[in-house]
Formats: sequence, C-alpha cells, structure tokens
Amino acid sequence: MRRVPLLDGLRGYFLVFMLLTHLFGGAYALVRVNHAELGFVQDAQGFVFLSGLLVGALYGRRMERHGFSGPARQMWRRAFELYLWMIGLMLSVLVLRSILPGAGAIWSEWLGLPPTSTTPVRVAAATMLYQPTFFDILPQYILYLAAAPFLLWLCITGRAVAVLAGSALLWLAMQLGVHLGVAAVANAVLDAWQDGLTLRIAFNPLAWQVLFFTAMALGALWAQGRLDVGRILDPARPGPVIIAALVVVFFGFWRLAFTFDVVPKVMMLRFWIFENRTEFSLVFLVNFVALAYRVAWVLVAGRDASSRAVRTASAILNGLFTLPFLRLLGRHSLHVYAWHVLVVYLAAWFDGHYGPYGDLGRSVIAIVCIAVLALPAVMIEWREQRRRRRDALAVPAE
Repeated sequence: MRRVPLLDGLRGYFLVFMLLTHLFGGAYALVRVNHAELGFVQDAQGFVFLSGLLVGALYGRRMERHGFSGPARQMWRRAFELYLWMIGLMLSVLVLRSILPGAGAIWSEWLGLPPTSTTPVRVAAATMLYQPTFFDILPQYILYLAAAPFLLWLCITGRAVAVLAGSALLWLAMQLGVHLGVAAVANAVLDAWQDGLTLRIAFNPLAWQVLFFTAMALGALWAQGRLDVGRILDPARPGPVIIAALVVVFFGFWRLAFTFDVVPKVMMLRFWIFENRTEFSLVFLVNFVALAYRVAWVLVAGRDASSRAVRTASAILNGLFTLPFLRLLGRHSLHVYAWHVLVVYLAAWFDGHYGPYGDLGRSVIAIVCIAVLALPAVMIEWREQRRRRRDALAVPAE
C-alpha cells in the first residue's frame, strides 16, 4: 500500500507538539499553543492511533498477498530494531548524565535512578518495567508490534470483530483495576530486589492498546476495501459530526472550568474518577473518538461540504497536515520520536545549567528544537537516496 501524505503529516504534527509539551516539563508560554489546552485529547493518543492504522493498512495488505510468515517476521524485526533503539537511547542518556556537568541533578526526577546504575535497575530497564520519563511510546509500540501479527491475521481472515471486542474488554478490565494486584506484586518483588525500585511506566499499555488495535483493525479493513470510508465520512450526512462536535465542546467547557478553577471541588473529584491519563480512562476515550471523527470528517468530507466555512477549514487543515516538513517527520516517526527524547533531555540540561531562561528564551530554544527534530529523518532519507543512486549505477546498460 502506498504512503498517504496526509497521514504522514498528521504523525509529524503530533511529533512536533509532543516535543513542545515535553520541553521544560511544559513550564513556558509557547506550550500553551496546543489543542490539548482546550480539551482532553493529546498528541500521544493521536500518534498511537495513527501508528496502529498504518500497521493495519500496510502489513494487512502484505499478509493478504503473501500470507502470515513474511509480514510477521518484518513486524518482529521492526520491534527488535526499536528495542535496540530504546536501549541505545537509555545508554546515551546515562552516558550524557555522567559527562555533562549537573545533568544528574537536572534529570533526577525524569530518570529516578540511583547515582550509579545497579543490576536490578539495568534488568528492569531492559525488560521495560522501568521507563525514564518521555520514553513512553517506544516500549508500548514494541509490545504492540510483537502481538500485532497474530491479531492482524485474525483481522484479514474475517475476524476483525473479535479483535475489536477483545481490545474493548481488555480496556474495560483495566478501568476496573484487574491489573492492580499484579502490579502490586511486581512492585513488591522489585522493591525487595533493590530498595525503592518500582514499576515506572507512564502509560498502561493494556489500556492504551485500545487505540492501537482498534486502529489496526480499521486499517486492515480499509486495505481490504471492506471499510466504506465514503459512507462513514459522508458530506451529505453532517449529523454524526455535529454530535461529535457537541461532545468536544461539552468537555472543552470542563477543561476550561478546571483551568480557571470555577468548578466546585466536589464536582472536580467526581470528574477525576473518569479522568486517568495513565489508564486512558473514559473521559479520554470519549473525547478522542469524538475529536478524531470530527477532524477526519472535516479533512475528507469537508472538501465537498455545502458550507463554505467547512470547505475553508478543510483546505486549511489539509494544507497544514501535508506540509513537507511534517510529512518528513511522519515518514520516520518512530526514529524521530526516539531522537526527540534526547533533544528534550539536552534542552532541559542546557536550561538548567546555563539558565533558567524565561518564557521568551525557552520559546526560542523550543523553535530551535523543532528544527533539530528533523535530523534523523534527513539522515535516513539521504542514505536511502544514496543507496538508490548506487543501485541505479550498478544496473548494466542494455
């Protein structure tokens, strides 16, 4: 299946705003220019969903044509490659901690490590039970890719409904705390092995999987031509997108009410029961479905909508998400994600060692970091172009 520039651009967009959110722990003015300030949908959710969609579409088509084994091996090789990237990233951060003056103190909360790495910490890191701050998506993606071949095979052999149902039930089990007993045992074992060592995971992968595997199933159906996108995103049927917009606006009022502290505490406590980002709880799920459908409708159906305002919004969004820079990032999104972690750590060290800087200084650093974000993508594409030129020169003339 050929690449879809719009999807690459969307992933690039999410990468840019994840970088802005992670820089300086979000303590600067530029980070406020983010859709997450107006609701409960964040860039990591969109990135995970689009990754699942592309896995389903790309590898689903390959499985349909070539069977299970070949595409499955490709996915497992990809997972192992990303695992090596994760380990390399961890080692890079630890080396930098030892050579950059003051880095250990500046990064202490993000790393949560003792002054010297011990065997238990190294084992916990290698098994992904311990994850430094902002590593987040890499361990998730590795786990999802490891399981994806079996579930994708079910999707392309007509059992996508079973995959969707299983994913939904697993998400529900996480909301009900089925995993808490296992997590408590794991924490006790790790603490007994080394005092203070516990599970350190930003996102519960068994909850967040509902994004990846739902999208993967949809991607597989799309690749097979069994998903009628034209009917789902029909410009002549604006009813569903109006409902989705109302849901987004409803929760947007709650988000702003929390921001400006105008909600009674008793109501906040009740709301927070359903707002757990680590477990991707109900508030985040409902908001994501509503906003994702709304954006997809505007991007696809909005081009032919009767409303001029909607057509204009569609043109603006399509233009934004097909910017060459964003598409470049999206084509190599996981390598860029790994690189962004290192950029965030280095920016924090620079600010902590030479600063701290104010809003303007940090915003300038953030803009520089966005430009630097493309380095691994540029290097990968340069290598690929050089290889293609070499292969072309190697072809004997007739």
